[in-house]
Amino acid sequence: MTASTASAVASDEAALVLQAQKGDRQAFAALVERYWNSVYRWLFHLSRHRQTAEDLTQETLLKAFAALDSFQAGTNFRAWLFRIAYNGFLNHREAERRQRRPLAQDLASNDPLPQEQLENREFVRLIGQCVSGLSHDFRAAFLLRVEQELSFREIGGVLGITEETARWRVFKARKKLLKALEPYWRGKSS
Repeated sequence: MTASTASAVASDEAALVLQAQKGDRQAFAALVERYWNSVYRWLFHLSRHRQTAEDLTQETLLKAFAALDSFQAGTNFRAWLFRIAYNGFLNHREAERRQRRPLAQDLASNDPLPQEQLENREFVRLIGQCVSGLSHDFRAAFLLRVEQELSFREIGGVLGITEETARWRVFKARKKLLKALEPYWRGKSS
C-alpha cells in the first residue's frame, strides 16, 4: 500500500468513525464490514474455535458501537477495536478456565486432493499447528504483526505491554516457529 493510499484509507476511516459517532448507523456498518474478517481471523487463531471467534467478534463490534463516544478522534481505530477484541478474548478465556472446559480444536476436512495440494495443505496445517503451539502471549503478538500488520507500538497498545516487549514477543515467536518447522525443511531438502 502506498503512502497516499494509506493516507486516503485513514482519512476515509476517520470520516466513517466521526459519522458513526454522530449516530450514522450506515457509517458504523461500513466499519463493521471493513474489520469483521480481520478481527474474526485473529480471534479464531487465539481461541482455536470458530464459534467462539464468531461470538467474540460480534461481541467486540457491539462493544465498540456502545463505546464509540469514548473513541478519541485522531487515534488508531483499528488498534482500539483490537484492544476491545483482546479484552473480550481474555474475559472469555478466564470464564473457560473457571468452568475447566478446554477450548475445542478446529477439525480439518478429509477431502481427497492431488499430491502437491496435499503437501501444501499439510504445510499450512503444520504452520497452523506450530502457531497454535505458541504460548498465548507470543501467538497474540505474532498474529497482530503478521496478519493485521500492526506496528509494535500498536501491538503494545492492544496487548497492554510496552513497544519493546511487543517487539521481543514477535521476535521470540518467529524464532520458535522457525525451530519447530526446521525438521520439515530438512526433510524436504534431502
